[in-house]
Amino acid sequence: MTLNISSKQLVQEASAKIKTLSLEEAKLLLGKPDVQFVDIRDVRELQQEGTIPGAFHAPRGMLEFWVDPDSPYFKPVFGEAKQFVFFCRSASRSALASAALQDMGLKNVAHIAGGYSAWKESGGDIATPEKSL
Repeated sequence: MTLNISSKQLVQEASAKIKTLSLEEAKLLLGKPDVQFVDIRDVRELQQEGTIPGAFHAPRGMLEFWVDPDSPYFKPVFGEAKQFVFFCRSASRSALASAALQDMGLKNVAHIAGGYSAWKESGGDIATPEKSL
């Protein structure tokens, strides 16, 4: 099978048009009332590895629907005037998500260089989610 564009190329193109925060920049934003971190990883990843404190969990598969105010799945958090900082495990999904949401018109979108793995390895604060049965 031959693809017109690889997933790596998609991520590179997305990364070229979005804001990428360094770990240091992201850590300085943690806890600010006008900033919302958004974890787009699968719920299993979140439960196994924890998350960034205060992050809103929005699974990648539903993200565009949760952001769209005309969607029946809209989540009010995305209607707030905040800076949104998206992250996934390694910054590939968050690059694609940030680019898509920026294209949709969501303002103040960024993602974290290296993703959650880099955050965790750098000693960033971690929260353990409550496990639901």
